[in-house]
Amino acid sequence: VQLQASGGGLVQAGDSLRLSCVISGSAFSSGDLGWFRQVPGQEREFVGVISWSTGNTYYTGSMKGRFTISRDNAKNTVYLQMNNLKPDDTAVYSCAATHEDRNGKYYYAMGGRARMDYWGKGTQVTVSS
Repeated sequence: VQLQASGGGLVQAGDSLRLSCVISGSAFSSGDLGWFRQVPGQEREFVGVISWSTGNTYYTGSMKGRFTISRDNAKNTVYLQMNNLKPDDTAVYSCAATHEDRNGKYYYAMGGRARMDYWGKGTQVTVSS
């Protein structure tokens, strides 16, 4: 399984941006697709996750309400819609996948340390004030 994130860029505070993560290679029929972000020198932060089979989502508290994850199974793509962006959202955003179906409790407990089977190269999001 290969993952490729795209859609990052430079935006102003208050703007919106949609990231895409295309899944290719081996078939991915079930499991979780997650978004993470990281600022150089800081620990990786969990953003949110979506179940590939059910579409159920879970987000970390600070981004709930501003970020939305969706999927298009036909296009093998997961999206991260980010609204009302803030300078603190500046980071490299990466998508990751696991064949396990987990619940929110796992991601709440593990956060950025969540074990994922596959990682894609990140895309830079920069939010100016």
